[in-house]
Amino acid sequence: MAAAQAGDRASYELLLRDCIPVIKMIARRQGVSPDRVDDVVQDTLLTIHQARQTYDPGRSFTAWLTIIAQRRAIDGLRRQTRRLAAELDEAHAAMDAQADAAPDPLQHIEATARAATLGKAIAALPPRQREAVEHLGLRERTLAEAAAATGRTTGSLKVNLHRALKTLRARLAGEG
Repeated sequence: MAAAQAGDRASYELLLRDCIPVIKMIARRQGVSPDRVDDVVQDTLLTIHQARQTYDPGRSFTAWLTIIAQRRAIDGLRRQTRRLAAELDEAHAAMDAQADAAPDPLQHIEATARAATLGKAIAALPPRQREAVEHLGLRERTLAEAAAATGRTTGSLKVNLHRALKTLRARLAGEG
Protein backbone atom coordinates (compact mmCIF):
# COMPACT_ATOMS: atom_id res chain seq x y z
CA MET A 1 0.00 0.00 0.00
CA ALA A 2 2.92 2.33 0.69
CA ALA A 3 4.10 1.80 -2.91
CA ALA A 4 0.56 2.45 -4.17
CA GLN A 5 0.44 5.67 -2.15
CA ALA A 6 3.71 6.69 -3.79
CA GLY A 7 2.08 6.29 -7.22
CA ASP A 8 3.18 2.75 -8.23
CA ARG A 9 0.22 1.69 -10.37
CA ALA A 10 1.32 -1.94 -10.79
CA SER A 11 1.68 -2.37 -7.02
CA TYR A 12 -1.75 -0.81 -6.50
CA GLU A 13 -3.43 -3.17 -9.01
CA LEU A 14 -1.71 -6.19 -7.42
CA LEU A 15 -2.76 -5.01 -3.97
CA LEU A 16 -6.41 -4.67 -4.99
CA ARG A 17 -6.41 -8.13 -6.64
CA ASP A 18 -4.87 -9.65 -3.51
CA CYS A 19 -7.51 -7.96 -1.33
CA ILE A 20 -10.46 -9.63 -3.07
CA PRO A 21 -10.24 -13.09 -1.38
CA VAL A 22 -9.74 -11.45 2.02
CA ILE A 23 -12.74 -9.17 1.51
CA LYS A 24 -14.90 -12.13 0.42
CA MET A 25 -13.91 -14.09 3.53
CA ILE A 26 -14.72 -11.13 5.79
CA ALA A 27 -18.08 -10.56 4.07
CA ARG A 28 -19.04 -14.23 4.50
CA ARG A 29 -18.06 -14.12 8.20
CA GLN A 30 -20.27 -11.06 8.64
CA GLY A 31 -23.22 -13.06 7.30
CA VAL A 32 -23.51 -11.51 3.84
CA SER A 33 -25.46 -13.81 1.51
CA PRO A 34 -23.42 -15.37 -1.32
CA ASP A 35 -25.28 -13.38 -3.97
CA ARG A 36 -24.30 -10.10 -2.24
CA VAL A 37 -20.62 -10.83 -1.54
CA ASP A 38 -19.48 -9.31 -4.85
CA ASP A 39 -21.35 -6.10 -3.99
CA VAL A 40 -19.43 -5.89 -0.71
CA VAL A 41 -16.16 -6.52 -2.57
CA GLN A 42 -16.89 -3.68 -4.98
CA ASP A 43 -17.92 -1.31 -2.18
CA THR A 44 -14.80 -2.18 -0.20
CA LEU A 45 -12.46 -1.74 -3.17
CA LEU A 46 -14.06 1.62 -3.91
CA THR A 47 -13.64 2.70 -0.29
CA ILE A 48 -10.00 1.59 -0.31
CA HIS A 49 -9.44 3.64 -3.44
CA GLN A 50 -11.13 6.71 -1.97
CA ALA A 51 -9.39 6.39 1.42
CA ARG A 52 -5.97 5.15 0.24
CA GLN A 53 -4.23 8.35 1.37
CA THR A 54 -5.48 7.83 4.94
CA TYR A 55 -3.57 4.56 5.35
CA ASP A 56 -0.63 4.87 7.73
CA PRO A 57 2.26 2.71 6.43
CA GLY A 58 3.48 2.31 9.99
CA ARG A 59 0.39 0.27 10.87
CA SER A 60 -1.00 -3.08 9.72
CA PHE A 61 -2.58 -2.96 6.28
CA THR A 62 -4.57 -6.13 7.00
CA ALA A 63 -6.18 -4.54 10.08
CA TRP A 64 -7.03 -1.41 8.04
CA LEU A 65 -8.50 -3.54 5.26
CA THR A 66 -10.46 -5.71 7.73
CA ILE A 67 -12.12 -2.69 9.35
CA ILE A 68 -13.13 -1.27 5.97
CA ALA A 69 -14.42 -4.62 4.71
CA GLN A 70 -16.41 -5.24 7.91
CA ARG A 71 -18.03 -1.82 7.70
CA ARG A 72 -18.92 -2.28 4.02
CA ALA A 73 -20.36 -5.72 4.81
CA ILE A 74 -22.49 -4.24 7.58
CA ASP A 75 -23.62 -1.47 5.24
CA GLY A 76 -24.58 -4.12 2.68
CA LEU A 77 -26.56 -6.05 5.29
CA ARG A 78 -28.37 -2.87 6.33
CA ARG A 79 -29.27 -2.10 2.70
CA GLN A 80 -30.50 -5.65 2.23
CA THR A 81 -32.58 -5.45 5.41
CA ARG A 82 -34.11 -2.11 4.33
CA ARG A 83 -34.83 -3.51 0.86
CA LEU A 84 -36.52 -6.59 2.35
CA ALA A 85 -38.53 -4.39 4.73
CA ALA A 86 -39.66 -2.21 1.83
CA GLU A 87 -40.64 -5.28 -0.20
CA LEU A 88 -42.62 -6.62 2.75
CA ASP A 89 -44.33 -3.25 3.19
CA GLU A 90 -45.25 -3.25 -0.51
CA ALA A 91 -46.56 -6.82 -0.26
CA HIS A 92 -48.63 -5.94 2.82
CA ALA A 93 -50.01 -2.83 1.11
CA ALA A 94 -50.93 -4.89 -1.95
CA MET A 95 -52.65 -7.47 0.22
CA ASP A 96 -54.51 -4.76 2.14
CA ALA A 97 -55.63 -3.17 -1.11
CA GLN A 98 -57.22 -6.37 -2.35
CA ALA A 99 -60.87 -6.95 -1.63
CA ASP A 100 -61.79 -9.94 0.47
CA ALA A 101 -62.48 -13.01 -1.61
CA ALA A 102 -65.54 -13.74 0.49
CA PRO A 103 -67.84 -10.70 0.66
CA ASP A 104 -69.63 -9.96 3.89
CA PRO A 105 -73.20 -11.32 3.57
CA LEU A 106 -74.55 -8.47 5.71
CA GLN A 107 -73.08 -5.91 3.31
CA HIS A 108 -74.72 -7.70 0.40
CA ILE A 109 -78.10 -7.65 2.15
CA GLU A 110 -77.72 -3.95 2.99
CA ALA A 111 -76.69 -3.09 -0.59
CA THR A 112 -79.66 -5.04 -1.96
CA ALA A 113 -82.03 -3.22 0.40
CA ARG A 114 -80.56 0.17 -0.59
CA ALA A 115 -80.92 -0.69 -4.27
CA ALA A 116 -84.54 -1.74 -3.77
CA THR A 117 -85.31 1.49 -1.86
CA LEU A 118 -83.66 3.57 -4.58
CA GLY A 119 -85.53 1.65 -7.29
CA LYS A 120 -88.85 2.34 -5.59
CA ALA A 121 -88.01 6.03 -5.16
CA ILE A 122 -87.07 6.34 -8.86
CA ALA A 123 -90.24 4.52 -9.90
CA ALA A 124 -92.31 7.03 -7.89
CA LEU A 125 -90.86 10.02 -9.80
CA PRO A 126 -92.95 11.83 -12.42
CA PRO A 127 -92.39 10.27 -15.90
CA ARG A 128 -90.12 13.02 -17.32
CA GLN A 129 -87.93 13.07 -14.21
CA ARG A 130 -87.73 9.27 -14.14
CA GLU A 131 -86.76 9.28 -17.83
CA ALA A 132 -83.96 11.81 -17.18
CA VAL A 133 -82.59 9.72 -14.29
CA GLU A 134 -82.72 6.51 -16.33
CA HIS A 135 -80.89 7.93 -19.35
CA LEU A 136 -78.39 10.25 -17.67
CA GLY A 137 -77.81 8.52 -14.33
CA LEU A 138 -78.43 4.83 -14.77
CA ARG A 139 -77.43 4.34 -18.42
CA GLU A 140 -74.71 7.01 -18.12
CA ARG A 141 -75.53 8.60 -21.46
CA THR A 142 -74.33 12.06 -22.36
CA LEU A 143 -76.86 14.87 -22.59
CA ALA A 144 -76.70 14.73 -26.39
CA GLU A 145 -77.27 10.96 -26.44
CA ALA A 146 -80.16 11.20 -23.97
CA ALA A 147 -81.74 14.05 -25.95
CA ALA A 148 -81.52 12.01 -29.16
CA ALA A 149 -82.98 8.92 -27.46
CA THR A 150 -85.90 10.79 -25.83
CA GLY A 151 -86.57 13.45 -28.42
CA ARG A 152 -86.23 16.14 -25.76
CA THR A 153 -83.91 19.13 -25.47
CA THR A 154 -80.77 18.98 -23.36
CA GLY A 155 -82.08 21.88 -21.28
CA SER A 156 -85.30 19.98 -20.51
CA LEU A 157 -83.30 16.90 -19.49
CA LYS A 158 -81.04 18.96 -17.21
CA VAL A 159 -84.01 20.56 -15.45
CA ASN A 160 -85.78 17.22 -15.01
CA LEU A 161 -82.61 15.52 -13.72
CA HIS A 162 -82.02 18.35 -11.24
CA ARG A 163 -85.58 18.13 -9.94
CA ALA A 164 -85.44 14.34 -9.77
CA LEU A 165 -82.22 14.35 -7.76
CA LYS A 166 -83.62 16.94 -5.37
CA THR A 167 -86.74 14.81 -4.86
CA LEU A 168 -84.72 11.60 -4.41
CA ARG A 169 -82.43 13.23 -1.84
CA ALA A 170 -85.42 14.42 0.17
CA ARG A 171 -87.19 11.06 0.04
CA LEU A 172 -84.12 8.99 0.85
CA ALA A 173 -83.00 11.34 3.64
CA GLY A 174 -86.42 10.89 5.25
CA GLU A 175 -86.00 7.09 5.19
CA GLY A 176 -82.35 7.02 6.35
